[in-house]
Amino acid sequence: MHGNLRFSHWTTNGVTLHCAEAGPEDGRLVILLHGFPEFWFGWRYQIGELANAGYRVVAPDQRGYNKSTKPAGKAAYAIDILAADVIGLADALGCGSFALIGHDWGGVVGWWIASHYPDRIERFAALNAPHPFAWMDAVRNNPVQRKMSRYIGFFQIPWLPEFVLRRDHFKALTEAFRQSRRPGAFTDADLAQYRAAWSEPGALTAMLNWYRKPITAVSQPPIAVPVLVVWGMRDAYLVPELADASAKLCARASVTSLEEATHWVQYDATERVNARLLEFLK
Repeated sequence: MHGNLRFSHWTTNGVTLHCAEAGPEDGRLVILLHGFPEFWFGWRYQIGELANAGYRVVAPDQRGYNKSTKPAGKAAYAIDILAADVIGLADALGCGSFALIGHDWGGVVGWWIASHYPDRIERFAALNAPHPFAWMDAVRNNPVQRKMSRYIGFFQIPWLPEFVLRRDHFKALTEAFRQSRRPGAFTDADLAQYRAAWSEPGALTAMLNWYRKPITAVSQPPIAVPVLVVWGMRDAYLVPELADASAKLCARASVTSLEEATHWVQYDATERVNARLLEFLK
């Protein structure tokens, strides 16, 4: 499943990121950024494919997740700090430029990096991850998106979300996975991996702190780097209009819509997503 998977730790921006790596160390670097509530394991169906194509693939547990450092306080999870982690990771890996692929929150960080560090990014692919400006506009002006985003308000409450999500062996999180994807898509073995990551000391609060530090400033000029938007149209958390709205904020962007896929597009349509990513990265 993972090819020649290996694990490493890299220090960047005051934290240590636990990373899954594969592929030749002299290959072009591709960094994969997971979203909530995942960790490197969220890319288990992409790592091997990209590595076999000759890329050096690095999938970090982002700060706060799984085996990476979990700084205290929501201020440590500001979007510019999260982006600086990734730039510092590339520096530690000895790479001046790299390709970036992000899903969910990882894609939001990717949009920020593509906007603020365009000289470092060769290409950026966003999988069911809207540009922050497009998402905030939809929350303000689209009643459907506002309803879909109500859970974020719940996450702002101190301690209660942690209590609810941890209860009954993380039942709420596992049910959210199951209900937002096709039946049977997450196996018991998959969910055991996630529960182990969520059980890491301090992880649950750190994961929620990504939501508790709002994005307050968004760059609006067109993003110059080539962008691919891949969108599962049956997303339970994001309206489909966000795909085109995000692409319109780019100078060079293409959108691939997958009608039967959910928010978890890289699992639901693995072969099509992998083929599209490999085509885009060439």
